[in-house]
Amino acid sequence: MTFDALLVANRGEIAIRIARAAGELGLRTVAVHSEDDAASLHVRATDEAHALAGVGASAYLDEEAAIEAAQASGCGAIHPGYGFLAERASFARRCADAGIVFVGPSPEHLELFGDKGRARAAARAAGVPVLEGIDGAVSLEQAADFLASLSGGAMIVKAVAGGGGRGTRVVESAGDVQAAYERCRSEAQAAFGVPDVYVEEFLPHARHVEVQILGDLQGGVAHLCERECSVQRRHQKLVEVAPAPGLRYDVRAAIIDAATRFAGRERYTNLGTFEFLVDASGERPERPFVFIETNARLQVEHTVTEEVTGVDLVQTQIRLAGGASLDEVGLGTDTAPAPRGYAIQARVNMETIGEDGAVRPESGTLTVYEAPSGPGVRTDGFGYAGYRTSTAFDSLLAKVVGYSPSADFAAAVGGGGGAGGGGGGGGGGGG
Repeated sequence: MTFDALLVANRGEIAIRIARAAGELGLRTVAVHSEDDAASLHVRATDEAHALAGVGASAYLDEEAAIEAAQASGCGAIHPGYGFLAERASFARRCADAGIVFVGPSPEHLELFGDKGRARAAARAAGVPVLEGIDGAVSLEQAADFLASLSGGAMIVKAVAGGGGRGTRVVESAGDVQAAYERCRSEAQAAFGVPDVYVEEFLPHARHVEVQILGDLQGGVAHLCERECSVQRRHQKLVEVAPAPGLRYDVRAAIIDAATRFAGRERYTNLGTFEFLVDASGERPERPFVFIETNARLQVEHTVTEEVTGVDLVQTQIRLAGGASLDEVGLGTDTAPAPRGYAIQARVNMETIGEDGAVRPESGTLTVYEAPSGPGVRTDGFGYAGYRTSTAFDSLLAKVVGYSPSADFAAAVGGGGGAGGGGGGGGGGGG
């Protein structure tokens, strides 16, 4: 590799996960933390820690501060994790200008897939099916006209930039268009700094299936099969499974082919997830799946792919960013592993449910923190007894992953398949 030290530009469980992977590769690791986050466990997981000016999420969003921290600590690479700076093309470019390796996709890929309208157009150019929709930012009038064109169907209004369910609303009637449009624009502006929204046909009976893609700097592309994340709340994923249970063989093969073909056409680099909706109604046999977006980063749910393939995705990211080829990381055409068994991830969030049923972030002091463990169980988290949590950051506290080597999904979730060893991320808190 062209670097021997890595700065982790993130916090919490994912920062611990990255630090562990980098340390196992022999790299010196450096954490960053805001003024109000010095007690977070990730600060202790690295060889060094660097304090950032400011409090809350804004400190972690300061591009220049992250680069200055890397330079001050002698780090030749930065891993952004997910969220914060992970999908900012401007940050990836600033890293390159400073001679620092950005562990992630190229700025060009971040720009392409950061604009969902452009991504739709690129998918069509690659021969990958998409939902009926408008590829760019739309006006209120265009949104209303599009809904009218669906002949009784519903549409979904989505933020052009960002993700995580923010700036997303389903609209079924003309009378709801204006309120949904304005709300989505407001949420998109607040979350991503870009108010633009686009519209697509809404597919009411669908499974959410995504393909894990990897690309090297030599133009090679590989996949590590698929995951399913159909269990969601307000368009945000809660439970992830790998591989997708009960997915027809021909549909699975076609989705994986579409993802790898699309990624190959764009010469995609590093790690990314190409996401699809699979029609569960059986009413669209001519188009059983459609592309919806690409997350050009490491995903929260990467754990389940690691468990069923035995591949450490974070280490693979780092090695690819350092110039290794897919063949060198064991993911060439003839060496990529097939999934073994099933893995399921559930998120543990610091939240409370109000009397109105609304879910809200909550803070407090953890009096007891005991991470689940045992055969086939992995917990990635950052809690500890005495830790004071904060609503200034995302509510995710831990991810609990269960793995079974059974090829039968019912046996795997019912316990009949037994428990096996973990994948590349390993078991325990943080891996």
